[in-house]
Amino acid sequence: MTVYLLVFAGALVLAIGGTPLARLLAPRMGVMDQPSARKVHTRPVPRLGGAAIYLAVLAAAVILGERYRFAQFGSIIIGATGISFLGLLDDRWGVRPIIKIVGQVLAALLLWATGVRVGTFHLPPLDLAITVFWVGYITNGLNLLDNMDGLAGGVAAIAAAYFALMCAFSGQYLVGALSAAVLGACLGFLFYNLNPASIFMGDSGALFLGFTLAAVGIKLRFPENVTFVTWMVPVLVMGLPIFDTTLVILSRLRRGLNPLTHPGKDHVSHRLVAAGMTPREAVLTLYVVAFVLGMMAVFVTQASVAEGYTVGGLTLLAGLYALWQLERPPFFE
Repeated sequence: MTVYLLVFAGALVLAIGGTPLARLLAPRMGVMDQPSARKVHTRPVPRLGGAAIYLAVLAAAVILGERYRFAQFGSIIIGATGISFLGLLDDRWGVRPIIKIVGQVLAALLLWATGVRVGTFHLPPLDLAITVFWVGYITNGLNLLDNMDGLAGGVAAIAAAYFALMCAFSGQYLVGALSAAVLGACLGFLFYNLNPASIFMGDSGALFLGFTLAAVGIKLRFPENVTFVTWMVPVLVMGLPIFDTTLVILSRLRRGLNPLTHPGKDHVSHRLVAAGMTPREAVLTLYVVAFVLGMMAVFVTQASVAEGYTVGGLTLLAGLYALWQLERPPFFE
């Protein structure tokens, strides 16, 4: 636990100190988020915060790297670095979605090659497909969730906190230290990203956080329970990005739009604002949802098969009901 606290504190301090530097550099590098009809902000905002998050996580985690299994730790860091770099290119010049998807697939294959893989079904082709799908869905899901001040950073911090807590009880050093670093970096960044934000994390930060949390979710192990139940734990922790991405994809397909290339104000946060909430209220509401989902995940770690699937089934039904409601007025016209 002491190690986790040190990693957390180091990442927190580095993010608090590094984010203002990123904010100063962003205009000089041309990494600015310009206002548009599909965005909430009305003035140009620096979007180089992802660089500060990346460096804070990397520095805090690598300090204790001698205790990692180098191959797996290296694959996560190399993959996350490549994904973040693609995001930075997209923030500055724009990158076609297919290029980012190819990069995510390659990063997921790197994880698989070093043993960071889903093993629920014990069928290599199926487990490989699920690993690639999970990494891509969570990576893009957190990126899509980055649509309102403080939202993606706060949800990532909540997810990382739950992952770190679970790892502290199960003695998983790699994922625990990485989770603590992500938590510290996100909280340090949120000093400047809460409404009204003075800097955005951009794709470089959101994709980096999504990939890292996806990898951490794969690495989680609960030896006191069976994988037939515990596979739901990371799904619940990352439930909000999963729900938001699913909502956007289904809504755009229903309207005959390309979900990958047609951006818009149709995320769950935008719909809550359309129903009468302020942006701050919408973000805080989604924080509560993420917190509750994390509590359910903690319960599932110790649940029996019947208890686990009861929780999972009720969550799925609640999600389907929410999808139906959010496609109707006043949430969506």
